[in-house]
Amino acid sequence: MSLDTAFERLSLPLENAFTISRGTQETAENVVVRISDDEGNTGVGAAAPSSHYGETAATVETVMPDLLKVVEEVGDPHQLERIERRMHETIERNPAARTAVSIALHDLACKQLGVPLYRYWGLDPEQTLETSFTIGIDTKERIAEKTQDAVEEGYGILKVKVGTDRDEEIVETVRENAPDATIRVDANEAWSPREAVRKIDQLEELGVEFVEQPVEAGNPEGMRFVRERAALPIAADESCITLSDIPEVAEIADIANLKLMKCGGLLEAKRMVHAARAHGLEVMLGCMVETNAAIAASAQFAPLLDYADVDGALLLAEDDYEGVPMPNGEIDLAGMDRAGTGAQKK
Repeated sequence: MSLDTAFERLSLPLENAFTISRGTQETAENVVVRISDDEGNTGVGAAAPSSHYGETAATVETVMPDLLKVVEEVGDPHQLERIERRMHETIERNPAARTAVSIALHDLACKQLGVPLYRYWGLDPEQTLETSFTIGIDTKERIAEKTQDAVEEGYGILKVKVGTDRDEEIVETVRENAPDATIRVDANEAWSPREAVRKIDQLEELGVEFVEQPVEAGNPEGMRFVRERAALPIAADESCITLSDIPEVAEIADIANLKLMKCGGLLEAKRMVHAARAHGLEVMLGCMVETNAAIAASAQFAPLLDYADVDGALLLAEDDYEGVPMPNGEIDLAGMDRAGTGAQKK
């Protein structure tokens, strides 16, 4: 079997400027990968690199030819373990780049078999979840407007970005405009440990479900301090990158937040899910701001998760791809009408 490969960079505008404690984003730079066989099947995947982890669209473009050379040399999309191992040996860093190839290979393998990815993995499509929808940091007026829009569009779980000197006001505004919503809060490493404990006590009174990454990832003792004293469960995101992080995460958090773009591939993400379970952690799968060419693969993990935060494509003003149906945020795997990850060019 011979495989043809290609990739292209996409600059995707966001519906609204997206602000977290580290900065503001108005466009998402993604790199889409296509892998085709000689029978007319094409698998697609995408990288959504994050400079926070030392990766950009430019670095993805730089390493992609070497990764795709591995794919072409192996020549069989069903040799997923072998290809992912060789890609990691070839390019140790740039996990989003390796993830893009991993997604495209899984998509192609499933298309050759004529099955959706969840079925390829033996997962129950009825055992699914509702994704959260993210409300970025903004003025009080814009937060109110964005919250009202999200409620009107049917989203019942809202993830609220904080990390400012008015965090309580931000969450209060969301709660006032979404009284029945489940609210989760993400500080993106912005607080000190003692500040986190104090703020989390305030958030509990607003009915927040849990808090994500309250302190910097390089301070595991700070995370432990917060977990032991906080009134709410703690999720680890920036502290949880690859499989080797899971044992420490189990000591400092209640929930492991995995992301395909951090860990380097779908097989590694599955290993992390099972390792987290073995260590008594709950599991969430998150995302960057991503085209459906990537998000569709994340959605396939829903039956394995406790929480889903796969709204990356929902934040875009436009996307060249459509993915898994998510009516009102519900990840509808059973509603997929095609093989593979569900990603498809519009």
